Amino acid sequence: MMYRKLVATSLSTNFREVVSTQSLPVPVPGPGQVLIRNKFVGVNASDINLTAGRYHRNAPLPLDLGFESVGKVSAVGVACSRGYKEGDAVAVFKDGAFSEYMLVKEDLVIPLPKCVPDYLPVILSGLTASIGLEQAGEMKSGDTVLVTAAAGGTGLLAVQLAKLAGCHVVGTCSSKEKVELLQQVGCDRPVNYKEESLKDVLRKEYPKGIDVVYESIGGDMFTTCVNSLAVGGRLIIIGAVSTYLNKSISPSVAVSIIQLLSKSASVRGFFLPHFTSHYTSHLTKLVKLATDGTLQCIVDNGMSSPKGPFKGIEAIPNALEYLYSGRSRGKIYVELDQTNFSKL
Repeated sequence: MMYRKLVATSLSTNFREVVSTQSLPVPVPGPGQVLIRNKFVGVNASDINLTAGRYHRNAPLPLDLGFESVGKVSAVGVACSRGYKEGDAVAVFKDGAFSEYMLVKEDLVIPLPKCVPDYLPVILSGLTASIGLEQAGEMKSGDTVLVTAAAGGTGLLAVQLAKLAGCHVVGTCSSKEKVELLQQVGCDRPVNYKEESLKDVLRKEYPKGIDVVYESIGGDMFTTCVNSLAVGGRLIIIGAVSTYLNKSISPSVAVSIIQLLSKSASVRGFFLPHFTSHYTSHLTKLVKLATDGTLQCIVDNGMSSPKGPFKGIEAIPNALEYLYSGRSRGKIYVELDQTNFSKL
């Protein structure tokens, strides 16, 4: 029996141009391994960073792609001690997720109540928001928190986690529909930056400044956020999506040292793989919050894309382009279909 996976055969920010499918025999799990049949895979802005070689510049090609999936256990190897059995619903957070089957060490398998795409947001996006706000943002009850790209996969969870922590939340977005979505998840002050000036809103409505900024856009948005920090404010850089499609990421703004000094403020980078020791506790919390409905996990299978719904390995480039179009809401995902061997 054969399966397919998506790989990059060269490095470029042009994802569609450098990816292709490989057909391989379905592997047999060895000792301590679990074979997962992936049903749903999450699509992230950082998938471009992988094909651009920004994470694994010297990695041999072809390069496995994708970071997260939800599926079912297909087979369990010997010497596995965690009780997984065929048919169990699970999630995986591991490079190479754009694949119909994956071999995974059993300690990397995340048990789920059921196999649905609604759990995809809690993996990479949820971990980034939960750990980032806690560890880098040092978020506490009563803080005013600004989330940029708040209607995206990680932004929606950051808004909700900040509200659960007792914070006042401002969220940026780009449409009336996204304003409504942010209101739905409890955002106190959605700002549609296509209709309002974020700089003016922050200056007039938040004269004391912002305590924590969860920033993922970069460029002018980053500058506005830095200038709006409160005394002791913390800006967390979790990405710079506005620059990812460029062939190289060069500094687009200069942080004013005096601006930070005068406010005892700070700008902090946050790269999730540096916080692996926090994964288990935060995933356990996030899955529970998603299961009991405390967290609204919004997923998007191409609802606003003429190429949606996204189904099959070959739809992943379409899904990524949809993410960068700015039309998506929540976590973008692709449903895998092993019977479809269409070309990209």
